[in-house]
Amino acid sequence: MSSGKARMSAPSETTRSRAKADRRSALLGAAATLFAQFGFNGVSIEDLGAAAGVSGPAVYRHFSGKQAVLAALLIDVSDDLVAGGRAVVTSRADAAVALRDLVCFHVHFALTNPDVIRVQDRDLDSLAEADRHRVRVLQREYVELWVGVLKRVHPTVDVALLRIRAHATFGLLNSTPHSARASARPTVRALLEEMAIAALGLPI
Repeated sequence: MSSGKARMSAPSETTRSRAKADRRSALLGAAATLFAQFGFNGVSIEDLGAAAGVSGPAVYRHFSGKQAVLAALLIDVSDDLVAGGRAVVTSRADAAVALRDLVCFHVHFALTNPDVIRVQDRDLDSLAEADRHRVRVLQREYVELWVGVLKRVHPTVDVALLRIRAHATFGLLNSTPHSARASARPTVRALLEEMAIAALGLPI
C-alpha cells in the first residue's frame, strides 16, 4: 500500500514543481519588462506580482525580495549565454564555423531579449556585490569562449586584440534594443550577422 501511495503522489509533486517553475518564469519575464521600462528603483514588489498575475506577498514564495529577482534575472541569462556558447564551440570542430554560429547564437539572444539587455546595461550596479561578481565572472567566461575560437581563426593575432574584437562585436549586437524594431527582425538579423562576421575578420 505504501509503495502505491508513493507512486500516486509523484505526479502531484511534479505538477506542483512545474507550476512553481512557471510562476518563477512569469515573474522574471514581468521583471524584465518592468525594469526595462521603469528601472529597478521604479518598480515595486506589488508591481511585479500584479504583472505576473499574483499578489505582491506571493512573490516572496519565490524570491526573498526585489533585489533577488534582479539577481535571478541577470544570473540566469548569463548562465544561459555561457551554456549556449559552450555548446556551440564544443559541437563544431571547424573554428570558422564555430565563430559564425556563435554570431548567430548571440544575434538571436540580442533580438529576443532586448529588455534583459536594457536591464543589464542600466541596473547591474543595483545587484548585491556577490551577485554582481557572479554576473561579471560569467560574462568574462562568455567572452573567453569567443576569444578562444578567435585565436584558432587568427592564430598570429595577439589575444588582447582578439578580446577587443569580441567586446566590440558584443557592443554592436547588444545595441539592438536601442535601434532595432521587432517588425524588422528578419532584415536586422541578417544585417547584424553580416556586420559581426566582418568585424571578427571572417570572409562574408
